[in-house]
Amino acid sequence: MASAEQQFDEFYRRHYAIVAAQIALFLGDRAEAEDIAQEAFCRAWNRWSQVSGYDNPAGWVHTVSHRLAISRWRRLRTALTHRLRHRSEVVPPPDPGRVDLVSALATLPDAQRRVVVLHYLADLGVDEIAAREGVPVGTVKSWLHRGRTRLATALDQREGATQ
Repeated sequence: MASAEQQFDEFYRRHYAIVAAQIALFLGDRAEAEDIAQEAFCRAWNRWSQVSGYDNPAGWVHTVSHRLAISRWRRLRTALTHRLRHRSEVVPPPDPGRVDLVSALATLPDAQRRVVVLHYLADLGVDEIAAREGVPVGTVKSWLHRGRTRLATALDQREGATQ
């Protein structure tokens, strides 16, 4: 008499290809069907002492595989519906002036860029910037002056190039 493992191996050899093919026809995806068929047979193996006693163990595996396929199909449909409903809005292109400003800021030395951004974009005072950077107030004022001068020159050059 064959062991339970041998019986299951024979059962698997006889029925796996049929189950996988039927699920592939149902889903239209061979790889997904093979995964589902494997899952159904794993579940059959976990319950083999019970399933092997059924009149039609192959019918049980077919039923489980179809239920798994339907469940995956529903999850995919739900995900697709969610994705379509929450499609991101079309974002307008960036303002050319902003692009020019960002490009001009990138040309500044790091210290000048930091103080210009902290002062004009983060609305920090010169004293706060000096404390944050760990430098004297006069240094911050100097960096701001140099940074503004360089930005003005860079932006004037960009404006002249686009006209």
